[in-house]
Amino acid sequence: MKFFSFWRSLASFRVRIALNLKGVEAEVVPVNLLQGEQNKAEYHKINPLMVIPALVEDDGHVLYESLAILEYLDEIHPKPPLLPKEPRARARVRGLAQIVACDAHPLIVPRVRNYLEHELKLDEPARTKWVRHWFIEGFKALETHLARDRETGRYCHGDRVTLADLCLVSHTVGGQFFDLDPKAYPTCHRIAEACLQEDAFARAHPLKQPGAPKAIKH
Repeated sequence: MKFFSFWRSLASFRVRIALNLKGVEAEVVPVNLLQGEQNKAEYHKINPLMVIPALVEDDGHVLYESLAILEYLDEIHPKPPLLPKEPRARARVRGLAQIVACDAHPLIVPRVRNYLEHELKLDEPARTKWVRHWFIEGFKALETHLARDRETGRYCHGDRVTLADLCLVSHTVGGQFFDLDPKAYPTCHRIAEACLQEDAFARAHPLKQPGAPKAIKH
């Protein structure tokens, strides 16, 4: 199994956490987004959208989009489970995860920032303002749900790690890259801190990956 990833990619971060939790070994193939390696012909054959992550199984089958990969891993390696059994609980966890993976994160990725720079001619302060805005919108929605819902526990849903926690942590760490203080969202911050105490999360942190700098800002 090959895992096409980049140390800074928040979507890849989510999948790394799941691989660690499930104890699944995968050969990491780095795709440097900052150098445009995702646009090369060889990667285009793997994922025509030219985004990461992608997971290629030994038989050549390609999986793409982080949430789809996460649910696939959960189905073929069911322990520990990333989704609750009860339908309403599963819907809540998926909803929290999608606030990050479907609503906030897609608006701040490199290809969007590149478009803002090269096509719309926005300068760096304007681009940073854009990114911070969408991170904040995601934080505000997550904080509202998590602070008011009785289902919230040590983690996003009860006292077991779920899909929602993987997404929350990626959002929190990504926000810090853009100088956003996670303490402004106390419930999110509490849960993210609890997750990052877990080895599977800590080892998956972007700054602990090969090629990562000691610290990063946008």
